[in-house]
Amino acid sequence: MTTTLVTLAVDCMGGDHGPRVTLAACRHFLEAHPQAQLLLVGQPEALQSFQHPRARTIAASEVVAMDEALEVALRKKKDSSMRVAIQQVKDGNAQAAVSAGNTGALMALARYVLKTLDGIDRPAIASHLPNMKGGATTVLDLGANVDCTEHHLLQFAVMGSALESALNGSESPSVGLLNIGEEVIKGNEVIKKAGELLRAAGEAGDLNFYGNVEGNDIFKGTTDIVVCDGFVGNVALKTSEGVASLIVTFLKEEFTRGLFAKLAAIAAYPVLSALKKRVDHRRYNGAALLGLRGLVFKSHGSADELAFEHALNRAYDAARNNLLDRVQARIAHARPLLVGPTDDTQPLEAATT
Repeated sequence: MTTTLVTLAVDCMGGDHGPRVTLAACRHFLEAHPQAQLLLVGQPEALQSFQHPRARTIAASEVVAMDEALEVALRKKKDSSMRVAIQQVKDGNAQAAVSAGNTGALMALARYVLKTLDGIDRPAIASHLPNMKGGATTVLDLGANVDCTEHHLLQFAVMGSALESALNGSESPSVGLLNIGEEVIKGNEVIKKAGELLRAAGEAGDLNFYGNVEGNDIFKGTTDIVVCDGFVGNVALKTSEGVASLIVTFLKEEFTRGLFAKLAAIAAYPVLSALKKRVDHRRYNGAALLGLRGLVFKSHGSADELAFEHALNRAYDAARNNLLDRVQARIAHARPLLVGPTDDTQPLEAATT
């Protein structure tokens, strides 16, 4: 019996480290996923050393720099590795694209090349933050949309529910609306109106709305999904990464102190090692750009081999579990509530994630 391979298009030139990291991660990924194949997009001379029966090179003569202006990426670099990788999804050659490049450029190019789904005004960035239940909480938006209406937040909730269903198998994931308190009377007018829309969507069976949640609920794992605007979401993301780095630094310092501290640290090593692994943000790398007519995943720009491989894993799982079809089905079901004032604005330059 012939099994269909999942094909990912990889922007091998993007990120702080480029092919040195992306190619090594691609090799590890292919070894672990016999049902996957890769389209390696980039400058031929940078990719010529990579040989694998389930990988082939797609030439791209230009690279979008991490500090590149959106106008340059969109209008002047039409043969960039980032754009060519996204085009592979548009042309049906790949089921998903993965890049560690400039987030704002990736979002703008993905929206320009792939367009948004009917019923969605703006794409959103969704990823996972570790929680105390041993899993992770899906949070969106994480930086693509600084200013949001209540309808945008509802759209994020619907798309986030599809993502959670595709990646974790939950058909009715719980959704929390990030607020300054659990009470429905709290929050600004946008949050209050969003709460009304989310409750209505819950009553209509479009999603499983838990109610308002606070910042600490992200890490408690109170709900499967937390919805917020991109400004708040990006602050939460960077705060979690900072705390994780603080914990890792503390653990390293404990092993360099005096003899008693070293002995205590050695005795507690299994617990400390598990904690370090739990908060390691590299294990949660790979943010989905939701709301597009194709799958695009964003890796952290500073990702190492392990982190970039996790981004490839997420893209693979999303494609294999038909994330795009799930998003479209949920949008179609919730469409009467999703429609708000026409939004003709272009996406804001996303914060780096």
